[in-house]
Amino acid sequence: MKKTIIFLFLFASILVNAQSYQLTGKVVDQNNEPLANATVYAKNLKRGTTTKADGTYLLNLPKGEHFIQVTYLGYKSFLQGIVILNQNVTADFTLQNEDTVLDEVLVNAVRVNADIPVTFSNLSKKEIAKRNLGQDIPILLNYLPSVISSSDAGAGIGYTYMNVRGSNGERINVTVNGIPYNDAESHGTFWVNLGDFASSTENLQLQRGVGTSTNGSGAFGASLNILTDAVSEEAYGEISNSFGSFGTRKHTVKFSTGKINDHIEIAGRLSDIYSDGYVDRAFTDLKSYYLQGSYSDENTLIKAITFGGEERTYQSWFGLDATQLEQDRRQNPYTYENEVDDYGQNHYQLHWNEQLNDKWSTTLGLNYTKGSGFFEQYKPGESAADFNNLIVDGSDVIVRRWLDNNFYVANFNTNYKTEKINLITGISYSNYTGDHFGEVIWGSDLAPNTEIRDRYYFSDATKNDFSLFAKANFYISKKLSGYADLQGRFVSYRTQGLTSDRDPINVDANFDFFNPKFGLTYNLNANNNLYASFAVANREPNRNDFENGVSTPETLNDLELGWRLNNGKVKLNTNIYYMDYKNQLVLTGALDDVGAPVRETSGSSYRLGLEIDADIRFTDKFSWKPNAAFSTNKNRDFFVTRDGNTTPELLGNTDISFSPNVIVGNMFIYNPTEKLQLSLLSKYVGEQFLSNLSSAISTNDVLESYFTSDINIVYTITPNKIFDSITLTALVNNIFDTEYVDRGYYYTYDDDFSVPGTVTTVDGAGYYPQATRNFLIGATLRF
Repeated sequence: MKKTIIFLFLFASILVNAQSYQLTGKVVDQNNEPLANATVYAKNLKRGTTTKADGTYLLNLPKGEHFIQVTYLGYKSFLQGIVILNQNVTADFTLQNEDTVLDEVLVNAVRVNADIPVTFSNLSKKEIAKRNLGQDIPILLNYLPSVISSSDAGAGIGYTYMNVRGSNGERINVTVNGIPYNDAESHGTFWVNLGDFASSTENLQLQRGVGTSTNGSGAFGASLNILTDAVSEEAYGEISNSFGSFGTRKHTVKFSTGKINDHIEIAGRLSDIYSDGYVDRAFTDLKSYYLQGSYSDENTLIKAITFGGEERTYQSWFGLDATQLEQDRRQNPYTYENEVDDYGQNHYQLHWNEQLNDKWSTTLGLNYTKGSGFFEQYKPGESAADFNNLIVDGSDVIVRRWLDNNFYVANFNTNYKTEKINLITGISYSNYTGDHFGEVIWGSDLAPNTEIRDRYYFSDATKNDFSLFAKANFYISKKLSGYADLQGRFVSYRTQGLTSDRDPINVDANFDFFNPKFGLTYNLNANNNLYASFAVANREPNRNDFENGVSTPETLNDLELGWRLNNGKVKLNTNIYYMDYKNQLVLTGALDDVGAPVRETSGSSYRLGLEIDADIRFTDKFSWKPNAAFSTNKNRDFFVTRDGNTTPELLGNTDISFSPNVIVGNMFIYNPTEKLQLSLLSKYVGEQFLSNLSSAISTNDVLESYFTSDINIVYTITPNKIFDSITLTALVNNIFDTEYVDRGYYYTYDDDFSVPGTVTTVDGAGYYPQATRNFLIGATLRF
């Protein structure tokens, strides 16, 4: 009997251990089209299956950890760890066309993946397309972790902005195909010059924190890397039109020849976007284009790209004060009919990637950008001295303030990749020249010898930026990998002449920076990894800082600790960051006379935060994508001078401006059928300060919290005798009709006239109201 019991126990144990569970799911391409006859293979068991016509598969596997490889002809293979415990598991796989993979070599030098200890989010072409109805890229990124987006006109088109971890656009490094896009002098990113660029974006990656070494000015809050349209294997045409509130309309035409003789492709886009804006008369008129020609074979990719356009926007840079906001939140204080910004910018890029052998590849990138334009302003009762005596004192005047610039870039990268190490080296050089000048084009009382378009100020500028880096991701053991990234950056900036206020601006500055980065990634199992990294970034002041007497560079030490989970049904990213600054140039809350933010050195400051984002698939039809960021952002021992005192007053630790402690995003996505998707998107942004004073003078510097929600509907009809697909899209923004303000400014001045002999510091604020409930609808016809 004893032997029988032992035998039955052993037999039962074998049965339990041999029990199979079902791994099921679907294999699709990057456009969510099913891939039939794709191979789903468990490498550790040497067992596999193929997908059905609808892309679904079923594979029986025992309990334990498995490495699943998915392959399909013409697509990049995909490998993912799957852990099966005591239940069936569902896992869907998305494969990328090899043409798309080939194009991604253009951004390999500045991008990261889950093996590298950097905090990041990716956004695919398909995800971008769901809400691409004319709004700018910052608005489309609004639901990513720690991101806040805004627009001057309130409708998400025209002058738009984004803030990541409390850092504004001047501190976010943006590259397009690895080429720097930020303005070399201001460090700003002017999305208004990239109308409908989302329609030519293949995918993008947002790295939060210092991130990896990149080209151009260093990141001080985030890096945004954009990859433009990939080479298309097949010829296609596409017509997209959308219409909506505030007279908004977008018309886009795209085409591709497909690969001619398996090597050459030509593709392009023309776009026209117009919106009256939520704010009265704050119209935006954008015309843009994108054109690329490419040659590709087994080892070579050559792409010649040009894109650009013209923008004309009516000014709403200075928002409304509290009284105006209460009276009529849509009013625009400007009355001159031609108070407009009128600017054109064209980019020309050449990229050449060569796969030298199975380990080595090289990439060359060349760029030329030409920008020229002005904004026009009416100014009543001006002083002659302010306009170089071109007018008589008290004359009304209309001026145009011009910027005419050229930007040249050359990048070269090498990549050495084996199973044990991925080593990337890079060298980048850029040269910027820019002329700033103002013209008098009309005056009610001109000086006797004044001619129309006489200049009242002029300055020129030259900036050279040279950098080189080497970075490597290497395996220390089966579970542990290391990351090292060393960058040297050398900047020279020269400018001379007069500012628009006719003050001298003569700068001759050189900066040498060393930016090291190190990190470790530990794979707990096939589905979990932990990472830690430490990075240093240094950055030079921008032109406005020099105008305000700031010439000291700033330094950031960034520590990141994170955990990533991906088990097929749940993707979870959690990270803690500590960003410690020396001489951080924080926003004062004030604006200069063209609406650009004014900065000051805060001395010592820090940002400490927790970020969480997830993608949870409850069923094949329902998923949830929440994210949340909780942070504290402080200036240490901040001083202020006020009320006529010459001795600075210590305020202690104050909140850094424009840095809310809570940011929460949310997406509920429901697919009742394969053709229909319904999404509810929500955003909560906590209270924030418009200055660094933490209400030391008054509560005028407080911007209240807000919560908004949108509904997004996408319906696709396929196939059709004429069209390959017809996609209908609807977007209802701010469905609860919330009246909110997501951005503002703050100013102070000394009142020495109200009470004779007494100086009192007085403050005030301005606000940018955003649109209440509004809608956009669109149709995309592809053939």
